[in-house]
Amino acid sequence: MVGERRRVTRGARLPASFFERSPDVVAPDLLGAWLVSTAGGVETGGVIVEVEAYLGSDDAGSHAATHGITNRNAVMYGAPGMAYVYFTYGNHHMVNLVCAPNGTAGAVLVRALEPLLGIDEMATRRGGKAVRDLCNGPGKLAAALGVDLSDNDTALGEGRLAVYDGEHPARDRIACSGRIGLSAGHERDLRWYVEGSTFVSRARIGPVVRSPRRIKEAAE
Repeated sequence: MVGERRRVTRGARLPASFFERSPDVVAPDLLGAWLVSTAGGVETGGVIVEVEAYLGSDDAGSHAATHGITNRNAVMYGAPGMAYVYFTYGNHHMVNLVCAPNGTAGAVLVRALEPLLGIDEMATRRGGKAVRDLCNGPGKLAAALGVDLSDNDTALGEGRLAVYDGEHPARDRIACSGRIGLSAGHERDLRWYVEGSTFVSRARIGPVVRSPRRIKEAAE
């Protein structure tokens, strides 16, 4: 454990209308909100401290940068307020929150949480990792929350995942950068994180390097 968990107020569940905006507008507004899972009948989760926005077909880093709708990216074109979960790097699930009006592709990838709920359960799922390392990467947080492909295309608040309002950081604590682990589109400033948070991922921005170590870092 890293010190004593701080007390943070969890507000009302965010409605689908919150997500019915462009992902690059929704993403910074999610910092300070809660992502909560009830997988396995146990409530786990924490406060969102790092996100990335993924836009439509003109965003080279997005799954929507294809010649139309595919089986994989169809959820991104669907109703806002849905979970878009996919499996990647052969070992990791990724949790995305679908944004933008129905018919327009967009999503926000949740990259890191400050763990606050169900710490013991998350530590068990993560092999006994320290609190600081439970959710400081998208693959890590999905594992800690017990997320799998059964959560894909489920409505937030109706399935196992929900997002609640919280205590948002001051604007001067919100930093912006390029995205992490992409072969294209990494240079766009579509990543936001809480500056100074020890729970932000440690992966480096910039183009993905095809080495097993860097691939693992980007996913985690």
